Amino acid sequence: MTEIRIAILLVSVGLLWPATAAAAAPPDYLKEVKPLLAKNCFQCHGLKAQKGGLRVDTVKELLAGGDTGPAIVPGKSGESLLIAALSGAEGVTRMPLKKPAMPAEQIAILKAWIDAGATAPSNDPPDDGKQGQTHWAFIPPVRPDVPPLPNGRGSDGIRNPIDAFILARLRAAGLRPSPEADRATLLRRVSLDLTGLPPSADEVAAFVADTRPDAYDRVVDRLLASPHYGERWGRHWLDLARYADSNGYSIDAPREIWKFRDYVIDALNRDLPFDQFTIEQIAGDLLPDATLEQKVATGFHRNTQINQEGGIDPEQFRVEAVADRVSTTGVVWLGLTLGCCRCHDHKYDPVTQKEFYQLFAFLNNCDEPNLPLATPEQAAERARRDEQLQKLEDELRQEETRILTAIPEEEREKNREYFVIHNLGSVQRTDQQKQTIYRFISGRDPKLKSKVAEYNRLKRGGPKFTTTMVLAERKTPRESYVHVKGDFTRKGDTVSPAVPSALHTLEDAEKPNRLDLARWLVDKRNPLVARVTVNRVWQHYFGKGIVDTENDFGIQGTPPTHPELLDWLACEFMDSGWSFKSVHRLIVTSATYRQSSSGKPPAADATNRLLSRQNRLRLEGEVIRDCGLTASGLLYRKLHGPSVRPPQPDGVYKFTQVKREWPADTGPERFRRGLYTYFWRAAPYPALLVFDAPDASAACTRRLRSNTPLQALTLLNDEAYVELAAGLADRVLREAADDVGRLRLAYQASLGRQPSAAEVERLTRFLAEQKREYESDPDAAKQFAKGVPGDEATAAAWVAVARVVLNLDEFITRE
Repeated sequence: MTEIRIAILLVSVGLLWPATAAAAAPPDYLKEVKPLLAKNCFQCHGLKAQKGGLRVDTVKELLAGGDTGPAIVPGKSGESLLIAALSGAEGVTRMPLKKPAMPAEQIAILKAWIDAGATAPSNDPPDDGKQGQTHWAFIPPVRPDVPPLPNGRGSDGIRNPIDAFILARLRAAGLRPSPEADRATLLRRVSLDLTGLPPSADEVAAFVADTRPDAYDRVVDRLLASPHYGERWGRHWLDLARYADSNGYSIDAPREIWKFRDYVIDALNRDLPFDQFTIEQIAGDLLPDATLEQKVATGFHRNTQINQEGGIDPEQFRVEAVADRVSTTGVVWLGLTLGCCRCHDHKYDPVTQKEFYQLFAFLNNCDEPNLPLATPEQAAERARRDEQLQKLEDELRQEETRILTAIPEEEREKNREYFVIHNLGSVQRTDQQKQTIYRFISGRDPKLKSKVAEYNRLKRGGPKFTTTMVLAERKTPRESYVHVKGDFTRKGDTVSPAVPSALHTLEDAEKPNRLDLARWLVDKRNPLVARVTVNRVWQHYFGKGIVDTENDFGIQGTPPTHPELLDWLACEFMDSGWSFKSVHRLIVTSATYRQSSSGKPPAADATNRLLSRQNRLRLEGEVIRDCGLTASGLLYRKLHGPSVRPPQPDGVYKFTQVKREWPADTGPERFRRGLYTYFWRAAPYPALLVFDAPDASAACTRRLRSNTPLQALTLLNDEAYVELAAGLADRVLREAADDVGRLRLAYQASLGRQPSAAEVERLTRFLAEQKREYESDPDAAKQFAKGVPGDEATAAAWVAVARVVLNLDEFITRE
């Protein structure tokens, strides 16, 4: 059915392409021009300020101009003062003041709009703080016509409608697309993008040799059907969900919520429609006859941090968690900075502080239980045990009070640690803290030793089963109100659940709840959700979204580089039944995606925003580890389950408030994908952090891609990566008969290609040098052979070669 659908799309496009090229459409005022003026000019030349007598928030005001005359001359950008000021023309003060100069490509949009006549909708209102009705992102997308192109379908490597939109912009700028990447590069690219794992040598050879016209489409279908697809794209979603294995803040106690990770992987693998995916995560527990899985899905909003420090006000941090849920919902689904409204009305977007707390009211009626994933018998037995444990803890707390109260004043300072623990509530204490104070009081009163020992036996006993953190609606709603200046202790007006007035209305509901909110989010009338979601998907394939500010579709955000393409993709996403896999298939089968990333960017598009080639992207830390595991042959491909602990450097927890142990796994779990690595918020796994993994304190919509010496040092010296190098060395020594064959295998396994003659020559010399070094130093050879069988000097030399290959820029880059 998918192939038929794409074929229909291609035929429909072909019918639209006449034999002559059409002129490029002028920039859209609401989608492309006004957002640029809003971001750069409204602060000084809007409703609240008109420096030089100039306002630029409507075309009428631009034409009227200020003290020096009209700001624009329709049809003549060269005579328009606006362009002269933005370009810094001689004799004109460059604008905007105290801000970076507007990029040349954005000035070009304004020029093109003016030269085309500077047209705008007749209902273009002034900047009165309620621009939401006319800001492009607040207008529901309408499927645009696909741009007509010359010479019919197939021209210039056109493969689907995406290419028609891209090529139209390229031609308007006098540019042409790059040729298609070679087949080995293309296979590695699409394998990494869809599954996060590199192709095997056999897969590369088979694809290179496959001459069938649909060979690439078959590869895409295979990768989308792979269970590893859910792991790859699940990692992106977990960034948005701020997923971690600990509670955060300074105590950062462990939490059990990995079942939510399993839910995300499974939902993506079966291509659960995005609207249902959304509803289950926001309000799965409120669905009729909610399944266990749908309840697990509500863990999305349990990924907030939990403060367990002594002396805190629990209500303060409960409120912090609810406010975080509002802000996260805003950025993940709406692409809006709703968090700005917590203390005051939004300065730019049409969202008020009251509306923030009306959204807050939807999420304020939740309890935060841990859902037992056990049989009824196990759950009942655990409940009985927990009741007994709580009784014992209450009795021991009374004994603590008795013993601590009896300590003389002069001895209290040296026993300060025990007083601090005593002042913590039962929920706030870690198990380690409980054991610390129980040892102390039983040392002071030996009669308590037996009670502390029933307690410990009871704690260790009983049924062991998994729990996961979920939301559950309260039977008695909490009162919600505006927090004056964001202070939860200062109650303003009482509010009821409602949605921002600038967006579509909420379906009638007597007492709207989270389920109503979830359905409102994915209502097809919503102008933002489909755009925001496909934009983020596009970003993962090209490094930047069609809207560069992927977390801000508001008035201060960057306008889309290809507005018609964004709307076409948004409509296609909804019309496909909210299918993620449908969008992925469209993008990765396009000629735009399949372009080579080689060559110097043209001066007319130095940052490649028009996509005349593919972009080279540094891989994420998890995928870099996955590539090393795959190349070495050590990857354990099991899906699901608790987080694991691969090796990490010593000393990670020297600077955390609570000292931790990191018992590295010794079995196959040690070699699981990076997605499953245990992630402490206060001290994240270093090899992930150095490659810009987010700290899970807030939703991450785009990871940074830094380039630092620490990354090279990690790949060369971190125990986990030296271990992978040893695995690769062992593999090539076992599977190839001579040194040249081993080098070829190392390259094929790590980079998906064969080495050049120069690379073989250089590494052969390096291998010989390393062998001589290790033959003269048997102790070093034994240390660096890392248990690789055979002659230790040879093994150590090959480990050194493998470390070089796994540190190549090409290894950590998706071409």
